[in-house]
Amino acid sequence: MTLGDAFEVSAVKPMCTCTALSHDDVRRLIVAKELKSIAAAMQELEWKTSCGCAKCRPALNYYMLASWPGEAVDDQQSRFINERVHANIQKDGTYSVVPRMWGGLTSARELRAIADVADKYAIPTVKVTGGQRIDLLGVKKEDLPAVWADLNDAGMVSGHAYAKGVRTVKTCVGKEWCRFGTQDSTGLGVKIEKAMWGAWTPAKVKMAVSGCPRNCAEATCKDFGIICVDSGYDLVFAGAAGLDIKGTEPLCHVDTEEEAIEYGLALVQLYREQGHYLERVYKWAKRVGLDTVRAQIVADAPRRKALVERFVYSQTFFQTDPWAERVAGSEAHEFAPLATITYAEAAE
Repeated sequence: MTLGDAFEVSAVKPMCTCTALSHDDVRRLIVAKELKSIAAAMQELEWKTSCGCAKCRPALNYYMLASWPGEAVDDQQSRFINERVHANIQKDGTYSVVPRMWGGLTSARELRAIADVADKYAIPTVKVTGGQRIDLLGVKKEDLPAVWADLNDAGMVSGHAYAKGVRTVKTCVGKEWCRFGTQDSTGLGVKIEKAMWGAWTPAKVKMAVSGCPRNCAEATCKDFGIICVDSGYDLVFAGAAGLDIKGTEPLCHVDTEEEAIEYGLALVQLYREQGHYLERVYKWAKRVGLDTVRAQIVADAPRRKALVERFVYSQTFFQTDPWAERVAGSEAHEFAPLATITYAEAAE
């Protein structure tokens, strides 16, 4: 038995079973109807369920935050556990903590602070990550605020290793130390990471800057990469090196660091505005078309400038350290251990 030649699969794929609307429909209506809370969106868009599901709630929350920075209500219960507690949960129920190291750079003071934290809180594993950072694994949930406080005291902030957001900017040492380096790749990576950290995105975003075509920072498998050459900077995007393996696509060549940063910010903002929740950059670029992305970023200078302006505006609300906020008492209930109740107390 077949469905027959007349059968057509619906062109619109719903976000989930809670709605008939697609991701694109929801994003468009959130802007058109100025929807700024989960409750308002579900009511106005006639959600089929009273409180949504694990697929639509995180997506709705992200779409409103991206569309209405500073105005949308960030619903913490619509975030996955890692984003609620700003650490990655492990298989044994403990957490990993990854402080940010700008462009992969660190210092003796930061390393001493990490070592002291590992000793003080009996953290069993300390590991260097593929993103040129240090991961503290096995942290008890109730210890997280104190661990963060000690790292904050050493000048370190969250690395957002848990986030659907900007993660790392991997770099090589560049022309400062390497005899093959053509540009200051480390310095440029630091500038990009300091401009982009804290930004929420549809899925994780990883970047890299390589000081020459030898590509030691592996920029050609990242969401956004820069290859430094004698004449300037080759910009690439839409790579992958996880479940899917894919080399990057060329975006354009620019002459200056300032242009490289501008094009990178515009690309990330375009992805923030068009990407479906949990859709990586390479999947978004394939869906909308590589040439479409290039046309909006490279060929359309006014649009590029406007994208950068919107990104910079959004960062005024999101570029705050969530660890410091929680050390100060925000969301304290998340880290309080459950009370131990005896059978007699429960019976009462």
